Amino acid sequence: MTTSGAALSSKVQVGYVEIRVFAHATEDPERVLTAIRNILPKESIDTVTYKKADLTGHHGNPIILYETKIKEKKTVQAAFQKLCSGLSVLDKEILANEVQQHMDKGNLYVRLDKQSAYLNELKLSSADPIHLRIHFKKHSEEEVLGVCRGSGLLP
Repeated sequence: MTTSGAALSSKVQVGYVEIRVFAHATEDPERVLTAIRNILPKESIDTVTYKKADLTGHHGNPIILYETKIKEKKTVQAAFQKLCSGLSVLDKEILANEVQQHMDKGNLYVRLDKQSAYLNELKLSSADPIHLRIHFKKHSEEEVLGVCRGSGLLP
């Protein structure tokens, strides 16, 4: 990390992080929760609580929606840093190339592979993913991209 990147990431630039994930009837809900916990920093796993909603799929199958909104500054920053350091160089390149499709009004939307997260790896995926909404305090696209580059999320 460059000196400017270190200085940039020392200030909390992210306002909150929302996480949403569906547990389908064919999945063990406890394993889905483990996948979510694995994308969070170890020290904050016990402090994050999840809302659970029981839904019904198109064919009548049960689906559970887990959601959380992380607002505590230290936890938000630690979660963002774990994402920045956990994604591969290739995933960061892919995200950089598609970043316009992942941004809206000061938010960066990232989808992580649920199975990889369960195995303690962070990988981008659009098929049945863990949905992250990272809300930045700076709202201009240029400022958000600057924070992402300075933190190492984007090359």
